[in-house]
Amino acid sequence: MGTYLNPGNSAFTGIRNDIYIDKSGLIELMNQTIETPRRLVCISRPRRFGKSFAAQMLCAYYDKSCNSLNLFQDLEIAGKKDFMTHLNRYDVIYLNMTDVLGETSAKDFIGFIKRNIVRELAEAYPSLIVVEGFGATLVNAVQAAGNKFIMIIDEWDAPIRETPEIQREYLEFLRTLFKSSATTAKTFAAVYMTGILPIKKDGSQSAVSDFQEFTMLKPAKFAPYVGFTEKEVQKLCEQSGTDFSEMKRWYDGYSLRGTGSIYNPNSVIKAILYSDFDSYWTESSAANSLLQYISADVNGLRKTIAELIGGVEVSVDTKGFSNDLITFRGRDDILTLLIHLGYLAYDEVTRKARIPNEEVRLEFMRSIREDRSPETIKRVQESSQLIMDTIHMNETAVAAQIEKVHIEATNPLNANNENSLRAVIQLAYFSYKDYYMKMEELPAGHGYADIVYLPRQGETVPALVIELKWNKTADTAVEQIRRNQYPEALRGFSSDILLVGINYDKDLPAGQRRYTCKIEKVNRG
Repeated sequence: MGTYLNPGNSAFTGIRNDIYIDKSGLIELMNQTIETPRRLVCISRPRRFGKSFAAQMLCAYYDKSCNSLNLFQDLEIAGKKDFMTHLNRYDVIYLNMTDVLGETSAKDFIGFIKRNIVRELAEAYPSLIVVEGFGATLVNAVQAAGNKFIMIIDEWDAPIRETPEIQREYLEFLRTLFKSSATTAKTFAAVYMTGILPIKKDGSQSAVSDFQEFTMLKPAKFAPYVGFTEKEVQKLCEQSGTDFSEMKRWYDGYSLRGTGSIYNPNSVIKAILYSDFDSYWTESSAANSLLQYISADVNGLRKTIAELIGGVEVSVDTKGFSNDLITFRGRDDILTLLIHLGYLAYDEVTRKARIPNEEVRLEFMRSIREDRSPETIKRVQESSQLIMDTIHMNETAVAAQIEKVHIEATNPLNANNENSLRAVIQLAYFSYKDYYMKMEELPAGHGYADIVYLPRQGETVPALVIELKWNKTADTAVEQIRRNQYPEALRGFSSDILLVGINYDKDLPAGQRRYTCKIEKVNRG
């Protein structure tokens, strides 16, 4: 066993010894590509979504220097017809580019990779004829080994993300390795490459063009292996006695076509191990600080970020993104990057993005607090003041501020209905995280409350039950809250509850205030 040639199965053994979700179905998909024109596969997904676990599983399965039958015989792949055909039958060349960067200088990066792979090949196969060209030496190694190689490249994009000065040389190395389909077919039975970003573009095309790419925008058949599925999370919650409804509220939100809800594995596992629902993104910051991107001086971006925090879905044109952390032509490129980093969820049908869940929304709010731009500071101050005005039952001030947000953010109201009104309310109250947790359409009494803000643990503020009306009255909204007994569902959450009715009258002439607000207090004892 070596570092770069045939690393063995010890890493996957450690994974199996901990909380484990069976993702061995990925092996079957890779087996289907072996010795086909589809042998080059690149999968990109956010940090802490299990990329390295998948790479280590593939190493354990294909590596002929070890016997991994016991590691896989109880997993899904063991029931597939080609399970034994490929189990431990190949030499594996494994590169974790982050680890390689830590071992050498940027100047010697490519030379270091070539020297060490050739050295380990020569040690394993003394008959290997080493020639000047790296690719030609690999072809000779196939002859010496008696089999083609499985190549696994983990964190393929680390040199582009962390040391952009070597980007050109690095991409040329990959081109040389994989540019010729004839040479690739002689050397590799299959190649699995994974990272955060899709393959870097040269102009409008991928720099390494023969790879099949599966991304957060279009994961296709690899969608179930992006993260944990809802069924898998439900099973983990049952086994550990964890509240699934809270798990879903905190970590659900990425929905992939054909698979449904996908959860961040790192966050789910830590919530179970620590018995604590929280945001675990801070300790595993995705590539760079979120603040670096959302505070960029790009026209329209700050308004879009406020809309996202408020719960609004925004359209994104993902086509022009250059797949790096430097080249941003505008708002859409930054939003596309945030999708790849996992900070936004993307619907490939509607082509809209949203903040996926409570965990990530908390990270946005933390970053917003650090953004010192005058526009952002003003938004935060106004939203915080709105919450205080609501708590102190200042109906006129509440109506005025919501009207101001409506005027400044016209996009959410294009539909002219109560769903659009909900978007404006969410924008206005986007600083709620200081005091509250948000629930939308909370089942209560004889219906669903539109928006409910429940006090966070340790806060003494009243709960807010907000009912929205369109072309009616704020009094009608409050009456509906009482009639449908919404406050009854909040027993135990807070002794004080504020019933907040908000109405928007779209038929009033310009210049007249179209929003009205009614606030009543209920003490539940």
